[in-house]
Amino acid sequence: MGRNESSKSQHAVTRRHMMISTAAAFGSLTAVAAYASVAVEEGISHSAEAIHQEPVLQAPRERIYEALTEASKFDQIVRLSQARQSGAVSDKPSVMSSEVGGAFALFGGYIVGRQLDLAPNERIVQAWRSESWKPGDYSIVRFELVEQGAGTKIIFDHRGFPPGQAPHLAAGWKANYWEPLEKYLQGAE
Repeated sequence: MGRNESSKSQHAVTRRHMMISTAAAFGSLTAVAAYASVAVEEGISHSAEAIHQEPVLQAPRERIYEALTEASKFDQIVRLSQARQSGAVSDKPSVMSSEVGGAFALFGGYIVGRQLDLAPNERIVQAWRSESWKPGDYSIVRFELVEQGAGTKIIFDHRGFPPGQAPHLAAGWKANYWEPLEKYLQGAE
């Protein structure tokens, strides 16, 4: 085979590879488009709102866990909260089960739910809802307690709440949980 024929042969292989690669690329795009179409048709949302906060409090995990799971201690947090100070919620005592599956009612019954997972001094997971939501609408809140020096970082996630509620809820967690919890832990009444 002469030099010219070999060059033509290599050129043909290169063109063939390019054509195959191009066809494969378009095939991949078609597959991705088909997958995206299926996701839309299946009702999968990729835009759900969520809240992630990481407050750090100067107290051991045990004290924070007790404050968030014992009704009498949580009532002290409620008294220090913006919701209670403004009169938005009643002074009806909190109800808080310490059992997985048990119910809770907080902030005068404005917040209700069930304990889904309780790992003492480590984690609290709750099915959580506001009385203003449609009946049967529940979200999931997760408090993970992580030692950080002499204090504790709460890795907090809240998902599954009704659309458009994120700004209100994010501000509420700060004003009605983290700030009053910090005051409670410092001994303010």
